[in-house]
Parts: sequence; structure tokens; C-alpha cells
Amino acid sequence: MASEEELFASVDALLNEEPHLPPPAERARLREAAGITQARLATALKTTTQSVKNWENGRSEPKSPRLDAYQRLLKGWAAKHPAHGASSAAATALSAMSSESAASEVETADAPQAPTAPATGPARPATRPAAASRRPAARKAAQPAADPRFPHGPLAVLDGDGSAYGTGGIVLDCPATTVVELVEWTLRESGLGAPKLNRYGKDSDPLIVLTAAAAVKLGLPERLEGHEQRRSLRLPEDHPVVKQVVKAKWQLTQRGFGPWARIYRKAQGRDRQCVQLAILSWDALDERSWPGVSGMESADIARVLGVYATRVITPRGSTAVSGLELMTALRPPTKAVQDPQTGNWVSGYNAGSLGTEPMDPAPPEATPEHPVVVNSGWTGGFLNEEAYQWVRSVDMLSDEECTLPFAVGLDLNTAFLAAAARLVVGLSAPDHFHTPVFNPKIPGSWLVDLSHIEVDPRLPSPFTPDGYRPTGPAWYQTHTLAYAQELGYDVHPIEAYLRRETGAYLDPWHDRLKTAYVDTLADLGVTKDLDDAAFLAAMEQHRQADPAMAAVLSAIKATVKGGIGKLRERPQGRHYKEGEPWPALLRPTWRPDIRAAVISKARVNMHRKLLNMSRMTGLFPLAVLSDCVVYPSPGDSPLNFLPYAASGKPQPGGFRLGPTPGLAKLEGVQPMLWAVDLMEKGLNPARHIKGGDAVLDEGE
Repeated sequence: MASEEELFASVDALLNEEPHLPPPAERARLREAAGITQARLATALKTTTQSVKNWENGRSEPKSPRLDAYQRLLKGWAAKHPAHGASSAAATALSAMSSESAASEVETADAPQAPTAPATGPARPATRPAAASRRPAARKAAQPAADPRFPHGPLAVLDGDGSAYGTGGIVLDCPATTVVELVEWTLRESGLGAPKLNRYGKDSDPLIVLTAAAAVKLGLPERLEGHEQRRSLRLPEDHPVVKQVVKAKWQLTQRGFGPWARIYRKAQGRDRQCVQLAILSWDALDERSWPGVSGMESADIARVLGVYATRVITPRGSTAVSGLELMTALRPPTKAVQDPQTGNWVSGYNAGSLGTEPMDPAPPEATPEHPVVVNSGWTGGFLNEEAYQWVRSVDMLSDEECTLPFAVGLDLNTAFLAAAARLVVGLSAPDHFHTPVFNPKIPGSWLVDLSHIEVDPRLPSPFTPDGYRPTGPAWYQTHTLAYAQELGYDVHPIEAYLRRETGAYLDPWHDRLKTAYVDTLADLGVTKDLDDAAFLAAMEQHRQADPAMAAVLSAIKATVKGGIGKLRERPQGRHYKEGEPWPALLRPTWRPDIRAAVISKARVNMHRKLLNMSRMTGLFPLAVLSDCVVYPSPGDSPLNFLPYAASGKPQPGGFRLGPTPGLAKLEGVQPMLWAVDLMEKGLNPARHIKGGDAVLDEGE
């Protein structure tokens, strides 16, 4: 028989148990029986409405002291509103579940690959499963996975209490107390990862996102401080966590242990051993690309990143890094080929990709500090294919324009992405030619004098980013010169750097990101079937419809611009010396010529629309900034000046409203006097039309 001391010890253990809650469905029933809304409950518990929703659908659980207050409230409601006419005492008993039943209910959800019903027990089992025994208990059963190797999805957000929030509302128990244990748990037991995007590619490594509490629990500092740029910060090599990683024979990439840390061992055969970490409190998620995400509940962060991972790619760094990684994932540089002499399978070039070796640009395609330029003493000028930053001279404003009441800004959806569609770029090294015949089908850089071409001063020149007429010979990308031919002008190159091997390298990148953008807008209520008035109304409200999906949309847009910008990444840091190679030059994807091709085509596309608008409507823009254009308007809507046919359909060739890349949306509306005042001060109304400072961002 147990002694009194043993009995009291057992009772004390029960008293110290974490408070348990009734099942999620019962929580919702009790709240509704009490006539309380989720928003009101959220206010009382000093949390968000989304958190209450998560508690009531089993996606997450409150933490103390909010947990204790929530349990007290539910017990009170259970006494007043017993289920199915049961006595108050019975209802109260139901709401105070024992730890034994809690553990057993979580165990029933421990078949992650089976589409079973969600677990109805509390958040945490009384005892965690042994670390090496089996995959962790899933507190909500996963939906059937497309790849059985990764039943729990691509990533998880780890809280300080060991809760790992995955996609689809699943929550795993992670017993790790060190970074090394976390890496091994992730690879052996978590069931996290994502299948490759191309048959010749590699699976995506699992991503673990650490909250501040999780970082501290694993021995990491809550914040990463220093005098370098935030993205350059990393733990010193003598930090205990770095030493632990090295001692366990794991490796860090050259980026070290920073906001995005990759921990790996060399692959054994086909099995990769690599885990990506992202530390939220070290600013891993840039607020400009992921607005509001770092401050969300862990389950919501997992939802945002999970949707992005499913539609784009598992994040591997900034959205710019992910945009570049997506190019390689969709166009792997190598594939298995059979050696005709030995019959063995070896690694060979994958046609249409950029290969495995970095490639020097032609001197005019490089940047002034590039070794190709410095070592050769190049003085022949550089390609200047950049986005528009143009303001019409106020002297070119007519009296009629000045009397119009409004300035209306239109923004082209993901203009760089639209320009990447079916874009033929060079795949081989550049060859130098003197006085070549211009061929619009050959990608490259051409030295041509276009200074004799006159354009209407109420429009920007299509040949320069500032919109001014060229003053002499300059280097242009193929698309710019092809447009000059389209306008009826002769093109006579002086010299050129051209590429013999070509291909539509960015096509799969464009197609995947376009689908992601359109699908995410549709989730926010902006669909292709809306007429123009309904589209404008939906766009006005879309960010409030679902902040999580709005954050995904922002990340997708940042992935486009950042990925294109990374193609010409400049040297970083105060200690760089001109003429020295920098790390980005080691990538086959350091291709400034491809970046120039995208931006040239985007600027040409913009000018073509501006010119067609002037011919169809007689309207001329006040200013252009990258993919935003401002027009004078008789009303406060684009519907007041966009060209429509008698049938009501938009006229082809001009700006058209819609949710797909290349179509337009409303950027902002201001009084015409406001725009003229900015123009007189030499400022660009397109930068401020939204009501704040819209910063030109090309992702560099």
C-alpha cells in the first residue's frame, strides 16, 4: 500500500499540473451559449480575435497567465451552460480534464499520415515521447500530404515551450533544448520538408522558425546586436552555440550563424542533411517584405510562411534570396546523363539552365567596381537599363490639364514579372562584334547613337530611365533597340556584345510566381471575373480581408523585385575595395545582362502603353516612377479616363485594370494642385501619390 507521503506527493504533482481546457469545440459552444463574441473575448483576455479563433479550432493554445484566466472563464460558463442538459457539476467536471485523458487523446492523433479527425484533447501530452522513439505527436492530424516523406509540411514555427506550429494547423512537440538537438530532431523525427520543384532538382530542406523565447531556450541571444548592417550580423565563432554545432560535426555556411542559418553535413548518397533556421527576433523577416508577420501568433506565422512555401518556395533567406533560389530550383544546372563510353551515369549540363560555373559579363554590362572593368581599364561606358524616374516639365502642362481636379496614380501589377514572360536571354558567354547588323532576336548589349530621335516632350523618352533624350552613343539592351525599330527608326550599332546560346530561362519562374500572385489575390477576394468597378472596390478592401494572406501577397511581390535585383548584387560592407571580387560573383546567377533585359522590357512596355494612351485619349502622364504612372483626371477614379470601347470593354493597348501581372490597379488619388506643386519643386508625384513615401525598390 502506498504511504501517506507518496500519496501527498502524487496529489501535489496533480495540483502543479498545467491547467487543462475543454476540447476546442466545447470552448466555442460555451462562448456562444454565454452570448459573447470572439472579438469581445479577445478584448477581455488582452489578445487578438485571431488567437481566439485558433483556440476554438484547435490550431493553438493560450499560454499562462492567459491560460489560467481562460480556464477560469470556461469553468464559470460550464457551470451556467451545461452541455445537453447535464448538471452544472457534471459540466464543470468535464471541463477539468485529467492529465491521463489528455495524454491518451493526443496519442490518438499520433498517426500523422492518416487523414483522421482532429484531436479533441488539450494542447500538450503529460509526457513527451522519447526523442528517438518515433515522430512527434501531432496535436492536430495533418491533411494527406502530397509527398509521404514530408507528412507535416515544409516548415514549423518553434515556441519557447516546445510547441512547433506547422502548416494546416498541425502542432508538434519538439523536445530539443539545444540547437544540435533541434537539428537532429528536425531531420529524424519532424516529418518536415518539401519535394523538389523540378525532376532534376533537390528537395527543399526543412525550415524551423524560432520565436524569441525559443531562441533563448536554445542558448541563443534574444537579439543580435552589432555595428554592421543587420543582414551581415552573425554570432561570433567562439559563441557556445557555434562551438556546440562544430563539436557535433555539423557545419555552417559562409554566412555563419545569423538571422538565416543553414546547418548541414555533407550529403550521404541521395540523403541531404541540412536544416534552415530563421530567428524572428533577429529580424529574419523584413517588415517591408513580410508586413506584420513577426508580431503574429506562432500558428499564424506558420500559416503565412506555409502558404508562401507551397506557392513559391520554402524561404531560405530574404525574399530576394528566395527569388534567386527559386530560379535555380526550377532550372537546375545539372542532370544525370549516361556516359556513352562507360555506360555510367554522371552529372551533365541541364539544357536551358545557367550551368554551374559563374560567367564574366561583358564590360558594359558590369558595374564600375567589377574586376572585368577595373583590370581592363574599360572606359567605354555602361548599360543604363533602369526603371523610369521621370517627371514632366510644368511648362508642358496645358491650361486644360491644370483645371482638372484630380491626379490619379495607376500601378502595374508586378511589372518586372510581366516583363519576364517569354523573355529570351543569353545562356552563354558574350562575344564581341564590330558594326554588327541589329537583330531583335539576339539578346545582348549594343552601342548605338539614338540622340537624333525626337519624342513628344509630354512623354518620357523610351531610351533613358530619366526620360530625357539621349545625348550621344550609349549602350542599350536588345529590347530597347527593338522598340526603336517598332517606332520606325533605323538602328545602326557601332559594336555589340552578343550571346550565341539563348533561351527563355525565366519562364518557369514567371509561371510559378504569376500563379502564386493571382491565387493569393483571389484568396483576398480579388478575382479575374470582376468587372472594373468591382475590381477597384475589392482592391480597396483586400488587405483588411485577411492580414495573413495580405502578407503573403507582399512577400510574393518582394520576391519578384528582389530576385531580379539579386541578378546584379553589388558588393556589401565598408571594407570592400574596388576591383576585388565579391561573394555574389561566385554564383552562376550573377547575371546583370538578364536583369537589364527584364528592366528594359518593363520600361518599353510602360512607354508603349503611355504612347497608346496619348493616341486613344489625348491624355499625357504627369510623372512615372518604375511601375507607377500619374495622370490628370476629371474624376477620382481610373474609370474617369481609361479608354473603353462602345461595348464597355477596355481598349487594347492602353492601361487596363485587373488582377494579373502587367494589368493596372489604383495606386492613389490626390488633388491636381498637389501634384503640380510637387512638380514645381522638382519632386515626383508618383512617389507620393499613395499618401506616404513610396520608395522605388528594385531589390538591390
